[in-house]
Amino acid sequence: MKTRRRFVLWYVLWSLVLSFFSCAAAQEKNAAIASAHPLATAAGHEILKRGGNAFDAAVAVAAALAVVEPYSSGLGGGGFWLLHRAADGHQVMVDARETAPAGITRDLYFDRDGNPIKSATTQGGRAAAIPGAAAALAHIAQRYGRFSLNESLAPAIRYAREGFKVDPRYARVARLRERFLQNGMGTARAFLDGNQAPLPGYVLRQPELAATFELLARGGAGGFYSGRVAQALVAAVNAAGGVWRPADLESYQVIERAPIRFSYRGARITTAALPSAGGVALAQSLGMLERFQLGMTGAADTAHFVIEALRRAFQDRALYLGDSDVVPVPLASLLDKAYAQRRAATIDPAAATKSDALPAERTTRSESGNTTHFSVIDAGGNRVAATLTINLLFGAGIVAGDTGVLLNNEMDDFSLRGDVPDAFRLRGGAANALAPGKRPLSSMTPTFVEDDRGVLVLGAPGGSRIVSQVLLAILEYLRVPQIDLRRLVDMPRYHHQYWPDRVEIEPEGFTPEWRAAIEAKGHAVQTANRKWGNMQVVFKSKQTGIAEAASDPRGADVGWY
Repeated sequence: MKTRRRFVLWYVLWSLVLSFFSCAAAQEKNAAIASAHPLATAAGHEILKRGGNAFDAAVAVAAALAVVEPYSSGLGGGGFWLLHRAADGHQVMVDARETAPAGITRDLYFDRDGNPIKSATTQGGRAAAIPGAAAALAHIAQRYGRFSLNESLAPAIRYAREGFKVDPRYARVARLRERFLQNGMGTARAFLDGNQAPLPGYVLRQPELAATFELLARGGAGGFYSGRVAQALVAAVNAAGGVWRPADLESYQVIERAPIRFSYRGARITTAALPSAGGVALAQSLGMLERFQLGMTGAADTAHFVIEALRRAFQDRALYLGDSDVVPVPLASLLDKAYAQRRAATIDPAAATKSDALPAERTTRSESGNTTHFSVIDAGGNRVAATLTINLLFGAGIVAGDTGVLLNNEMDDFSLRGDVPDAFRLRGGAANALAPGKRPLSSMTPTFVEDDRGVLVLGAPGGSRIVSQVLLAILEYLRVPQIDLRRLVDMPRYHHQYWPDRVEIEPEGFTPEWRAAIEAKGHAVQTANRKWGNMQVVFKSKQTGIAEAASDPRGADVGWY
């Protein structure tokens, strides 16, 4: 009983600390950082104060999150980095998405009777894809930063070696996944306290991860993708049933891609390109919504149109999207304004369209388709929106040897078969089918929104729900003349993803009348067990140059996604 009371007390105290530091301490005159953990935010500000730019700060924040939020991101994962360089307006998406190993085959995930093997894509060696996070840190530091990689990684190395006090969020996630960690490879030693989930306040030290960061700092990407670390990664994955080869790591490269750009009601929006399906879905949804006069973002009538737009965007995801370096994706057609208007014309203002009855819009195929987020703006106007992941909480449950690196379970993001959904209940088609060297689709949607008032940098974790979170925040930002970042991260959330055909809503924030109005239009509504997402937003005013930040209050009570 005393232990439980102590846990509750620490939970309350740390919730207050998180609420204060992740927001109030995240802004400093003309620069701002919003991240999922106050220590990561502090790492970024440490770099800015020493003269680094937003890109240096982003490297520091990402590395720090790998230490203090290991269940969401890390060197064993990947992500998308959306960058804007103020000096010349250069915008780019650094694609550090994980890739399938060369030796992978679809047969590894099915039994003799053709049934999917339970947990094969989410746990163990077959679940792990080749990570891209370390390559991204090295690439961004070298090409865009002012500081050396060694300087920008210094805060993370310090946190890993000296330790940090576990917060209530870490303690709750570790309790949720305690058995998983106990049964994993090296995970109990790395993340538990005496084989039990630690209580808030426990000092978690990761000296082996610190040593790996030091190798990365000295040797750049080669310090991770070859030599001792690479050997340990291959050995650990293959001992757990994987099929990695040293060449899979040695050949990994980040890819610089042109981001998706479009306009919506006078705002210029820049977002993630493929293999992010999130950026495509965001562009398509807003393109459809331009046809309608929308009221308050949270109103039932507006929600109906948003739901129907999401339904159609997620249908296109299932039909057409995949890694455009490997399969042809009709991207220009899918993003065409005329296509969006044709799709919008099929939306009935008075009634839901059943997903099973929704016809696919014909388009040409002639063209070559758990997580964390942080946002950074520096005093010079450089900015970063980065969404990073290892997929589900604590990834594949493998810590590689003595490296401290926790491996992802991103192989679950491929489509094994049309009737086999992934952990987020998403179904896919041939475009996202598993193949050697291929990058799986992702819902990560780091985004910039620019209008006459300034620039908004945002993104969120949440699996397939990322798209609806970012969409709702943009609609609310553009609806209200006054800038209220707190409202953007606080507002209640709903979601639809074509299949399963239902509207998911958070357990708070929706009245019985709202639900009745949605159901009267024919929508099936399901209330989630808990709130979702952990949005991180920064804004820089064009008029004053002042930057501000806001972090999602849900961050202290993060759920499965």
